[in-house]
Amino acid sequence: MMETLVERAWVWIHATFPERQIYIRSDGRVQFFTFSAPLQATLAGLSLLFLGWFAFASVNVIFKDHIITAKNHRYQAMQANYENRIAELQSSYDDLNGALVAAQDNFRSTLNQVVLKQQAIARLISPSTEAASPLNGVAAALLSQPASLPRAQNAGTADDSLILSPGQSSLGSAEGNSELNMLPQTVAPQPTTGSPPTRASFLEGTFQTLAGAAGALFRRKVHPKPISEAVLHNPSIRALAQLSAQAEQLNSSETPLLRTADVQVRSRIASAENVMQRAGLSPNNMIPRGIGGPSMAASDVRIEGIEDPAFTSAYLGASAHGKELAALVEALKQVPLTTPVHGSGFQLTSDFGARVDPFTHRVGFHPGLDFAGPWGSAVAATAPGRVVFAGQRGGYGNMVEIDHGYGIHTRYGHLSSILVSVGAKVSKGSPVGKLGSTGRSTGPHVHYEVWLASALRDPSRFIEAGRHVQ
Repeated sequence: MMETLVERAWVWIHATFPERQIYIRSDGRVQFFTFSAPLQATLAGLSLLFLGWFAFASVNVIFKDHIITAKNHRYQAMQANYENRIAELQSSYDDLNGALVAAQDNFRSTLNQVVLKQQAIARLISPSTEAASPLNGVAAALLSQPASLPRAQNAGTADDSLILSPGQSSLGSAEGNSELNMLPQTVAPQPTTGSPPTRASFLEGTFQTLAGAAGALFRRKVHPKPISEAVLHNPSIRALAQLSAQAEQLNSSETPLLRTADVQVRSRIASAENVMQRAGLSPNNMIPRGIGGPSMAASDVRIEGIEDPAFTSAYLGASAHGKELAALVEALKQVPLTTPVHGSGFQLTSDFGARVDPFTHRVGFHPGLDFAGPWGSAVAATAPGRVVFAGQRGGYGNMVEIDHGYGIHTRYGHLSSILVSVGAKVSKGSPVGKLGSTGRSTGPHVHYEVWLASALRDPSRFIEAGRHVQ
């Protein structure tokens, strides 16, 4: 096949360039030159190459400026394109960096609010105070959040100062080690009223992960100017958006939890007041009340560092109600709500009020309750207090009288022996004597009386009220 092509080419060259001879005559002499077919083909090829080069050089010389200008235009266009792309990349970087910074700031701000709120709530909850129990469940819910959210510190105080402003004294003295600064907003001078000032005291998910939700979050709260979809879909931005949404949800859940705790506290207040009323006591007389001072609306007070007025309002409500409950619980501890003897071997033989006297057989007034039982049985204090009398007293025989505070006294008569002395402090259930029949008595029993503000009261009302203590 190759030989055929070569032969055909060779035939074509000889046909196209037949052998030629050039004769030159000079001075009667003749010379000739023979041009073979291969030589002619070679010269023809060289001539074509020369003509092509000449044409190319001529065009370059003639259109040199145009060519240079066109190249410059292309270079400039390419340079402008690169600069535009670099500018776009820089703009995208700036947008992404700005969005990240804004997202971090938003997350830190939200998290700071959560931490401050949890610190405030922790101050509402003191494990050493029994009245804190309604808040303990809420505290567990709040303080069991992921460990990445800092916990409240110094949360073991029962009372914290409500600071009016730097340099001013607080409305109440700090009774604990931690302090929750509460600053009032600018308000007009308030008229003095009889209402007591409220102090900041007492014990104290499904998230949106789609790009659209993240974008909405940043457009509304994080980044005020429009952001490209590429930035919104950035993994770091989406991760921060999810964290911010989580912190925001936790932040918004603090107030409802605090309000729930406040409802529980108010329920316990109602229960404590009901017990007191059943016993014939006035709750208003059992707990200390304010006696004056400047008045300030709760809406004019803010907790330092916390920007949520709803939380502040809920906190102040829980704080005030918590302190009221603590006072009621403390008062209830001093109220005699049980019997001086316990067990199936004792029997109530005489009620409070009118009866036929066992000695005179005439109608008389019995100022207490009589509990009959085995001789020498222990007679216990029905509430904590201080012994103010221990000895013989007329018809009482051997008697012990205890001052429980709040104007409440109890008496235990007809004892066979006395186990306490005057001035001794006793707790609820502590033995004060042994059941006997000394004094004006017909048999072994204990005569039990309750006095309030130097007036006799029916002990059965107190005992019945004690059955309603939860």
